Amino acid sequence: MFTVILLMLAGIAAGILLRRHVRGGVQRAITVLIWLLLFILGVEVGSDGRIIGSLHTLGAEALLLAVGGTLGSALAAWALWRLAGRGKGGRA
Repeated sequence: MFTVILLMLAGIAAGILLRRHVRGGVQRAITVLIWLLLFILGVEVGSDGRIIGSLHTLGAEALLLAVGGTLGSALAAWALWRLAGRGKGGRA
């Protein structure tokens, strides 16, 4: 966990130091890398026999938690987007 925090802090420091030199394309690269990480996570889950074998026991509670967490995050992100957009004198 300490390594993850150090890597994130190093990335923040690099972003601060390079923000004037970095041009477009960073957002696209981040999006591609996130999709790649999600794909690799799916491959890892799909190759684990214990997880695949116990999918039928996860049940409605796990599905409800997953959907609720996703919808809650999307709603909070939307509300923050609207709130931040109003602070700039216009709609987002």
